[in-house]
Order: sequence, then structure tokens, then C-alpha cells
Amino acid sequence: MTARIAELVQALTEAPDQPAEAYLDLGRHLYRAGRFADGEAWTARAVARHPDAHALWNLRGATLRALRRPEEALAALDRAVALASGEAGARVNRASALMDLGRRDEAKAALGEVVAEAPKVVEAWLLLAGLADTAAAAAVLDRGLAANPGDARLAEAKVLALRAAGDTPAAEAWLESLPPALAGQAWAAFHLGDLLAERDRGRAIGLLRRAHELEPSLHHLALLAQTLARDTGEGEGAALDEADGLARQALEAGGLNPGHLKILSEVFARVCAFDDLDRLGDFRTLGRLWAQSGRHTALLRQMPRVESLDDRRELLEQHRIWGREVEARAAADPIRKARPRPDGGPIRLGFLSSDLRRHPVGYFALPLFDHLDRARFEVFVYSFFPSAADDLQRDMAAKATAYRVLTEMSARAAAQTIADDRLDMLIELGGTTAMNRLEVMAWRAAPRQASWLGYPHSAGLAAIDHMVCDPFNVPPDPGLMLEAPLVLPRTWIALGRAVFADQHPIEAGLPEDRAGALTFGTAGNPHKFNRPTLAAWARITAAVPGARFAFVRPEGGAETFRRRILAAFAAAGVGEDRVIFHPVRGGHMPLYNGIDISLDTFPLTGGATTAEALWMGVPVVSLKGPAFYERLSHSILSNAGLGDLVAEDIAGFERIALGLAADRPRRAALRQGLRGQIRQGPLGQTEAFARDFYDAVAAVVGRG
Repeated sequence: MTARIAELVQALTEAPDQPAEAYLDLGRHLYRAGRFADGEAWTARAVARHPDAHALWNLRGATLRALRRPEEALAALDRAVALASGEAGARVNRASALMDLGRRDEAKAALGEVVAEAPKVVEAWLLLAGLADTAAAAAVLDRGLAANPGDARLAEAKVLALRAAGDTPAAEAWLESLPPALAGQAWAAFHLGDLLAERDRGRAIGLLRRAHELEPSLHHLALLAQTLARDTGEGEGAALDEADGLARQALEAGGLNPGHLKILSEVFARVCAFDDLDRLGDFRTLGRLWAQSGRHTALLRQMPRVESLDDRRELLEQHRIWGREVEARAAADPIRKARPRPDGGPIRLGFLSSDLRRHPVGYFALPLFDHLDRARFEVFVYSFFPSAADDLQRDMAAKATAYRVLTEMSARAAAQTIADDRLDMLIELGGTTAMNRLEVMAWRAAPRQASWLGYPHSAGLAAIDHMVCDPFNVPPDPGLMLEAPLVLPRTWIALGRAVFADQHPIEAGLPEDRAGALTFGTAGNPHKFNRPTLAAWARITAAVPGARFAFVRPEGGAETFRRRILAAFAAAGVGEDRVIFHPVRGGHMPLYNGIDISLDTFPLTGGATTAEALWMGVPVVSLKGPAFYERLSHSILSNAGLGDLVAEDIAGFERIALGLAADRPRRAALRQGLRGQIRQGPLGQTEAFARDFYDAVAAVVGRG
């Protein structure tokens, strides 16, 4: 193309008195090459020489739009339309210029005229759908498809419109109904694979493979890697290995956008590919990129990378960057505030969570439903979980005043539904984890709002007033939490009956005696791992003659995970025969009978895994830091009477672990007595915990 442009430039420079078609040829080549400044200069010469050539004015208008000069573009396109009023291309471009200037109603009217007179102009239908309300866009595209049956661009636009409206069942049904000529195209396989990824991962992977085969692209590659990395079927380890290979292929290709970077970070974290994680970007740049592009879920990956106080404060700012954008959108489209309720009557408390079911959040929240004082409180639950209710969800729903499933609602519509219930306080329990909708809180659907349990960091929204914590996990520095701490007197969680019961027996004696060697271990998620954590675990294991380290994780089935873990332990002199992998998903509780001491992750410490280990009689050694997410295990251990197993620094972490390894009598006593000790302490006193929780809520709403 460059040679052709040079040839045309030379010809027109030497002989400028040429027909309009010659200038049009050059202008189009420059536009396709992205050389808009050169194109503007040459189209200016062209229209001066051929002032009645509508195609040149149209091209000039398009070029000026590309240069972000909308007023001049509109003037050029007005001229093009005046010269050839029946030419649809110039009229569509003119409507686009009106859109650039924010004159949406004029653009909509202009496009309406185009599709009425020339219904075969697909670009006009696409733009018209873009100007429609989210809920109406699909109907506009249906009209376009009626005039242009089988058009791939309109068919894909309808998928995008349905997904934007939150109507994923309709989007899936539309894709399933496509004729073979469309269904066999890459975009159709891609969208259907994406929609099925959480419900039918095997089929989704096949569709995404097909999309990439048909049309190799970075986007297809990244989503295939993500879906493979989330596969929990029989071949989970092999799928994770493939995902790692695809992610490294994408990394080498370059040109990654924030979405690609998020996907790659998730894959690399699961297999401890720390060098590849570093190549994605530095802490500040990467975190702000995710925050600015609305990818709150990616910020969880930042917590294990925190090293300094500046990092901790920077992470707070990254959450606020996300929050400010969400709050601005909510302010621009406010909900209708409900009228106040009459004084008196029970306090209305809402929980915004898709996890009040068989899920760690549900297990820890269950005591609040088991010990609900109906004379004092009415509890409303708002969930986006799309699947059928399980036994735990049905149990909680029966005890709640209302359990509303808002699956197909937009965030704003959900906020309006919540506001209409006229709550006194709303507490969100999930952050932006899977199927939760943190952004609903931005509309302030209740006069007082708080976060609890599901996300171990300040959410980033000024509309959230409080964060529930306890005396152990509240940050000593108030500047490390955006919300006002709502401090419960003893513990911020209790161990509910759903999991923390006697269905998992503790074997008599020490695992060390059964195995012939002491076994350290973890069931922690690898997204919490980092180089310092693995190095400390390896040094501790190396320091105890014959000791082993067990990873109770499904990632253990992936060769890439095992290889990197073994390399980290080998650096401390621990051979691969001393590292054990239990590649299980679910059903892991009995494996604690083979672990003597659990070593915690840091700076992002354990939560559910710490509680599970203690319940199985396995002491946990942890390291606390200044931020909330660095103090979760500190709270659990302290409330279990094991605060002395919490270190202040890495040296202390290693010293405590080695001291406990040498203290067989204490480990034997904990193995048989820890469960009873927990039952008698704050973690096991579920009724007292519920009373403390509800008393704190009552105090906040002024009814204490």
C-alpha cells in the first residue's frame, strides 16, 4: 500500500489537473493506511479542484471524523449530501458526525430516513440500533435483519445487544437458532462458547477452539485460555497446562488489552508463573489499567503482590478509581427513592449476595439465619445466582422475609427493587466475585450500607459506609480502609453448622507417626501464592529433617504447576520426593488427616482454609500485616485461642513453624482437642455471634 500511495502522490503532484477519481483513489488509500493528516491535506486539494464531486466531500468528512474534527466533518458531509441527496453512504456518515457532536436525536431521525428509503444499507441499521435504548436495540436489529436476511453483521449485533441488555437466555437462544451458514462462522462460535462457559464448559471449550481455528485472533486465544483454566472436569490438570501454553503464546504476541491482561494474570497465578506475571506490567500501571477499564475482579490479583506501605495505599486508590467511575454512572441515572417507612416495627436488613447457598460465604452467614430474631429484624436477600436453589439456599430463604432472585436485572433495576423494599441497611457479601453485583451499591438503595465477608478489601465505593470486622482484623492504621470499621466485639465470623460439624472425623494420633515424617501443607488457592511465601515454606520444610510439604489443590494435576512448585522447593534443598500433590477438587477435608501443620499464605492470608484446617485439628501458622486482607487468619487463630501462632514478620513465621514442628505434645493435644476448643470459643458460639452482629446493625441504624 505504501508504494501505491507514493505512486499516486507523485502522479498528482506532477499533474494535479486530473479527474476526481484519481484524488479519490489516493484519499481512500491514505484512509485505509490510517494516514488521516495526509488524507485531510489531499482531500482539501481535491475538493478545491473538484467542488462538485460528492464522493470527495464524503471522503473528506470521514477523514475529518477520524481526526476528531466533528464540526468540520459535518460541514463536509452536509456538502456531500447536498450534492447527492440519494447517496446513502454520505447520509450515514453525516449521521455519525451528528453522533460525534452529541446530536443524537438528529442522528436518529437522519438514520430513520435512510433505512426507510434504503433498507439494504446495513451500516445505517447498526448505527440506529446503537442509538436505541438497550432494551430496544434488538428490535431495531430484527427490522434490519428482515430487510437483510442472513447478514452476519446484523446477526452478531443482535447477540451483542441482547447481552448488553442482560438477556443472556435470549442471546443464547438466538445463537442456537442461527442457520448453518451463520452458525458456522467464528463470531457465532465465539459468543455461544462465551455464554456457555459457566454452564457447559466442555461444549464451550469446543466452540471456542472452533472460533480460533476459523479466525485466529488474540481475543479468541485469550478467552479459550480463560475457559480452559476454569475447567473443573476430569481433565482439569491437562486443561490448565494447555491454558498456560496459550497464555504464554498470547503474551509473546503482544498487543494485549486490559481484558487480555486480566485473563493472563488469572492463568499465570493458578500455575505460579511469577516471571510471566511480572511481564504483564508493574503493580501501579497494571492495577490502574484494570481499575480504569472497570475490571474490579482483577484487583484481587494485586493483593499477593503488595510489598510496601505505598503499595497498600496504591491498592486503595486503584479501588477508588473503579468506584468513582461506577458512582458517576449511577449519579447520571439515579433511581427513585422510596418513601420512608413509619417509625417502629422491625429493622429491615438486606443482604446483597449470590453466595447464600452451599458456598463459603453461605457457610459463614448461616448463623445469622439460624438465630434470627424475627421480632426485631426482617431480613431480605438479593441474589443474581442463576441456577436452581440448593438445600442451604432453601433453608435461608425460608427464614428470610424475602429472598429475591434478580438474575436478569440490570444493576440499576436491581437497586430500584432494593430501594422499593425500604430497608434500613443493606450489606453486600460478595464484592465483584462470580455472579455478584457490587456496582448495585453505587445507587445507595438503602440509607446505610456496608460490606462483609466475601471480599477482603475495601470495595472502592464511597456509598459503602462501613466494613464489618473485629478487634483482630481491623487495620491499626485507619488510612488502610476506605469505610468506617463496624467492629464486632469478638469475631467477625462464626463456624456454621453446614460444614463445621462432625461429618469429617479426625484420625487418632499424629500424621507424622503414620507417615514416618512430619508433613507441612496448604489447601490455599494459588492466586494467593508468591515468591516470598513459597520460599518461606521451602526453607521451613528443609529445616526439618525428612519433612514433607503437601499441596491439597486441583492445580496439582497440572504439570506446569508441579514443575514451578518443585523448582521453588529445590532452591531451598528440598527434593521432589518431599513434595506431595493431592489434585482434588472438593472432598479435601479428609486429607487434613495427613497434614501436621498448615502454613498460611501472605500477605493475602487464608479465611475458609484456615478455619477448615483448625476444625480438622491442624494448627495453622500465619503472618499478619497492617491491611485487612493480611489479618484474616490472625482473627480466626486468635478467636480459636491460637494467637501465638501469628507472626509479625517472615523470620517469626519460620521460627513459630519450626517451634511447633518440634513440639509434639502440643500438636497431639491440638489434634484431639482443637475442635472442642473452637466450639467453646467465639468461633463456635454461633448464637452469641449472631446477637453481636445484629446488635451492631441496630446501633448503626439508631435502634440499638
